[in-house]
Amino acid sequence: MASALLRYRVLAYATGIWLLVLTAEMVAKYIFSVDNLPTWIAIVHGWVYFVYLILTIDLAVKVRWPAGRTVGTLLAGTIPFLSFFVEHWRTQQVKKDFGV
Repeated sequence: MASALLRYRVLAYATGIWLLVLTAEMVAKYIFSVDNLPTWIAIVHGWVYFVYLILTIDLAVKVRWPAGRTVGTLLAGTIPFLSFFVEHWRTQQVKKDFGV
């Protein structure tokens, strides 16, 4: 349980950071018309988010989250800053419920 929670926490932060980098890239590209931005940022975020999905489902199965909580946690990696808040809430809940 503790290792699944740790993996989820690490990927929640990584997903949040890469989503912020991707958001900054989009703002620079479409609002400030900056050229020559790296094209690999979206790809890295996509792969990090994919691993986040897998590890979140792993944790959800182990702690037996209901479907709504699982889907909400999965979607937290798509809204900037939300993954940090949801990670904190879910971590506190799992620690309280399972004494991890």
